[in-house]
Amino acid sequence: MAQVKQYPFDEIEPKWQKHWQDIKLFSCDVSKTKDKYYCLVMFPYPSGALHVGHGRNYILGDCVTRYKIMQGANVLSPIGWDAFGLPAENTAIKGKLHPKKSTEDNIKIMKKQLHRWGIGYDWDREITSCYPDYYKWTQWIFLKLYEKRLAYKKKAAVNWCPSCQTVLANEQVVGVRCERCDTKVGEKDLEQWFFKITDYAQRLLDDISKLEHWPERVKIMQTNWIGKSTGVQIDFPVVDSDIVLTCYTTRVDTIFGATYMVLAPSHPRIRDLIKDSPDKEKIYSFIKKVKAQNKQERASVEIEKEGIFTQRYVINPANKRKIPLWLANYVLVEYGTGAVIAVPAHDQRDFEFAKKYNLPIEIVIQPPASSRQPPEELEEAYEGDGIQVNSVQFDGLDNRTAMEKIADWMEDIKIGRRTVHFKLRDWLISRQRYWGAPIPVIYCEKCGTVPVPEKDLPVLLPENIKFKPYGKSPLADCKEFINTKCPKCKGKAKREIDTMDTFVDSSWYYLRYLSAHDDTKAFDSKLVNKWLPVDQYIGGVEHAILHLLYSRFIAKVLFDLGYTSFGEPFSRLFTQGMIIKNGAKMSKSKGNVVSPDELIKKYGVDTVRLYTLFIGPPERDAEWNDRAVEGSYRFLGRVWRLAEQVKNQSSVVSRQSPETSHLTRKIHQTIKKVTDDIEGGFKFNTAISAIMELVNDSYIALDENQDPSTIKEAAKMVILLLSPFTPHICEQLWQNLGNTESIFKQRWPKFDKDLIQEEQLTIPVQINGKLRSKVIVPADIDEEALKEKVFQDKIVKKWIGDKKYKKVIVVPKHLVNIVV
Repeated sequence: MAQVKQYPFDEIEPKWQKHWQDIKLFSCDVSKTKDKYYCLVMFPYPSGALHVGHGRNYILGDCVTRYKIMQGANVLSPIGWDAFGLPAENTAIKGKLHPKKSTEDNIKIMKKQLHRWGIGYDWDREITSCYPDYYKWTQWIFLKLYEKRLAYKKKAAVNWCPSCQTVLANEQVVGVRCERCDTKVGEKDLEQWFFKITDYAQRLLDDISKLEHWPERVKIMQTNWIGKSTGVQIDFPVVDSDIVLTCYTTRVDTIFGATYMVLAPSHPRIRDLIKDSPDKEKIYSFIKKVKAQNKQERASVEIEKEGIFTQRYVINPANKRKIPLWLANYVLVEYGTGAVIAVPAHDQRDFEFAKKYNLPIEIVIQPPASSRQPPEELEEAYEGDGIQVNSVQFDGLDNRTAMEKIADWMEDIKIGRRTVHFKLRDWLISRQRYWGAPIPVIYCEKCGTVPVPEKDLPVLLPENIKFKPYGKSPLADCKEFINTKCPKCKGKAKREIDTMDTFVDSSWYYLRYLSAHDDTKAFDSKLVNKWLPVDQYIGGVEHAILHLLYSRFIAKVLFDLGYTSFGEPFSRLFTQGMIIKNGAKMSKSKGNVVSPDELIKKYGVDTVRLYTLFIGPPERDAEWNDRAVEGSYRFLGRVWRLAEQVKNQSSVVSRQSPETSHLTRKIHQTIKKVTDDIEGGFKFNTAISAIMELVNDSYIALDENQDPSTIKEAAKMVILLLSPFTPHICEQLWQNLGNTESIFKQRWPKFDKDLIQEEQLTIPVQINGKLRSKVIVPADIDEEALKEKVFQDKIVKKWIGDKKYKKVIVVPKHLVNIVV
């Protein structure tokens, strides 16, 4: 059976999309800052055809933009492309397309889809991070950090993806696998460039309190990632050596129970410690084995503990005992100092290790009100609070008091010092790949490391490159790129061949939109200081750590350098949930991707937009249901027919007409509800539900031949309130009602406070918890009068009969329940 067409969407949608372009609806004059509103969706990566899951982000942003335009705001809603990255290069390695070509092809596809979805942007401000006119300024930002000593290079053990053949930041490892290709990640030692984000750890933490309009879970995630703790650093001299190993502990109360020390296999002093060891080869073999393991896997409490004795000892300065020095897979160089005081009686990981390798266990904290237990009888570590034992002068103290007294004692005799520690590590920005912004550094045998002068930017990425699947950057084979002259001595020199992590590109793009085509500076300070912070930022919660933390860091650096007047880039943040299919995130590999193209062809883009918004609360994940899309289509058909029926009716509203009072009140209640839902957290699903109720009430008024002018007013409000969500059909219906100007040139409707209160209420009546009747009563009725009205109801009398009721439960304005 052929589908009955609800309305001519295929005719009206391209018509209005062209009209919005012609009238430059989304163009923003940034010189005018009165009522300014900067609405920004997160920098999209041009991955190719978008599915309906992607659409949620862009549709949400478009609704906010259109709503704010109707409120009279001067809205800046730009778009650009986070265009560097691994996927495009991996495509090139497979011999398909040059990254630039595949990226530009994908941008064309996505732009076409965004236009088809009716998503409005100020396209004159479009930026693309892989073009020199953008990455010139990414390189400039690198130089600014280098000048401030916030960019540096060092050898480091890094996450290594054997499939992508590149370094990954900790945040790019999900579980134990690469977030891009799902390959298990290992470890590798490489010379790497870092940004010193740790210098800003305290400010990044403190300023979270300023982010009043950010989701609480995002703030918690950032707080935990920064990971501030207070503890004590203790120096352990290595026996028969001048080496001193520093440990950090938050449990200094357990120091007298330390029976061995453990180093991370990547600890920088290992080479010196084992250079004369007869087991040197065995130790190096163990280190190699551990480095092939994933860091997150090693940090897991469930991992099988593995270690090797270094044949060296250290002195515990608290009791002068000589304890063995081990290497173990469960200690990471990134946490603390990479050296751990092992207290097996009071740390479960140390306990498991000690049991496996027959190392001593000594109890120093006794659980309250329990008899002393020999260490050999322990079945697991006791990690709770208790009373100090075997702790010399601190015996008998509760361990919390002992913590402070032991720290005081250590500072007095200069064997330890209180310190603050952050889990946050410096931002690793080096990538051994081609498709990224070249790092603007030159190496000269005479002058050393030399930054590229600003006047020589950009350092252009060569396009004639051979792509090979190995860890060394393909730029290493491009002599024209590598060989250069030193800016200082003019002698022969070589360029840095690593490129920058794409998170550097996206850490500052929100500044560039204000002066997207200015070739004299990265951004216009006067403009950004007037327009930023961004009023509304919209994107996925998966970027809560990676992108948002880096953007906050760069914003603070630029503030310190005097280029901006704000330290936080985003005032309000909204993180939308994912749209899933068959219980899983949409992906080609899972075969659960829903393409919007066929749905748009069948139902029109407004239907897809409406269903995307109506599917559930936008901050939560939602399951896509193809069959449910039909319901949104039918609803828009009802709206179309309603507008057609009232088209020729009078638009003069007679509010005095008693039979129209309910619909008039419903109009104003709906305006309030929709406005409150948009302003109060983008509750588009409940806003749409309220509009649906108004449509239903309008049809009831039609059936009852109520006042035509009020019904037309209701239809007009339906169209206005629905317009940010389904703009094409609303533009057409607005025109059909005799209007010549775009609906988005109209002001958002306001409600009348006197007309949002109900004059009458419909109260459900239950008998023994089951709905049996409804009564219509005045809104201000008191409880006794309500009970009297209920017992006069014919249906209630029928159900009660001769029975006596035990009690009557009244929920004011909502419900009456009679228990018989």
